[in-house]
Amino acid sequence: MTQSICILRLSALGDVVNVVPMLRDLQQQLPGAHITWIIGATERRLVGDIPGVEFITFDKRGGWAAVRAVRRELADRRFDALFIMQRSLRANLLSTQIRARQRIGYDFTRSAELHSLFINQRIAYQPRQHILDLLGSFIEPLGLMPGTPRWDIPVPDEAREFALQHLPDGPPVLLISPCSSVAARTWSAEGYAALANHAMQVRGWRVVLCGGRSDAERVMGDAIQALLVQPALDLIAKDTFKRFLGLLQRVTLVVSPDSGPLHMANAMGVPVLGLHAATPAWGSGPYSDQRWCVDVYEQAAVKYRGKPAAQLKWGTRIHEPGVMDLITPEAVITAFEGFVREGLR
Repeated sequence: MTQSICILRLSALGDVVNVVPMLRDLQQQLPGAHITWIIGATERRLVGDIPGVEFITFDKRGGWAAVRAVRRELADRRFDALFIMQRSLRANLLSTQIRARQRIGYDFTRSAELHSLFINQRIAYQPRQHILDLLGSFIEPLGLMPGTPRWDIPVPDEAREFALQHLPDGPPVLLISPCSSVAARTWSAEGYAALANHAMQVRGWRVVLCGGRSDAERVMGDAIQALLVQPALDLIAKDTFKRFLGLLQRVTLVVSPDSGPLHMANAMGVPVLGLHAATPAWGSGPYSDQRWCVDVYEQAAVKYRGKPAAQLKWGTRIHEPGVMDLITPEAVITAFEGFVREGLR
């Protein structure tokens, strides 16, 4: 019987969020198992307080010294199962420092960077599979089956108080998280401003801007504000991951490209208007409800790859400059109005 499991998934933020339902399945179906998660330092700030899990931080900037640190920490341990859930060469090499009887990894189609050399068991290939379902299938070689996704990421009282301070009771709230860590997935300031102005002027909604501490996010926030008929609440670089979760508990709708905040919002049960051109909503959009997404991935595939999306290799990302310009403000406002008419009900 499986008594100890090691999860190797360092990043990125959205993928880490989508690992959590698989973790919850393990906790429910193997209640006596010891679970260890090797994770990046940034991502640990979001999920590292989940009860019943041992977290080991891997410093991705630490080079071989970070690899040796993991080896020292796990020197006397051998796991029943290791989930190698990241296909990068760095993660594959790191996995050599982890001893395990079952080394579970990706199928042939979705393997990359010599991944096949580091595993002895594979998950099954499924076409058109959302990333959450893909990650959830890692438990199947253990004879387990994924259940209904459940996150329950802890939200501390301080984060709830921060959210209440900035978003007291009042009209509905549109939260705009404008940037993706992949610049080609970020929509335009003009588009976001058109939506925000419509929400404020036509529907009387409040608008809040959120984002991290990068220069790009600050520049984007300023560009949006300059185009607004009235200022939005600007919380860019003022919150933390946990405070963002608190804010999500007080907003009505989130607008975001394919990014970590999109998946965080979905995990908190908040409706998401996802903006998809570089990636398809069916693979990396908000898992629970994609009715309000604007998805032009098919159009992008034809324009930039010369073929329908169904003929593209699994995981194809279309990151050509200007791909997000295929999404028009009119389409996003129409999706927003659809949510107002149907989603709020």
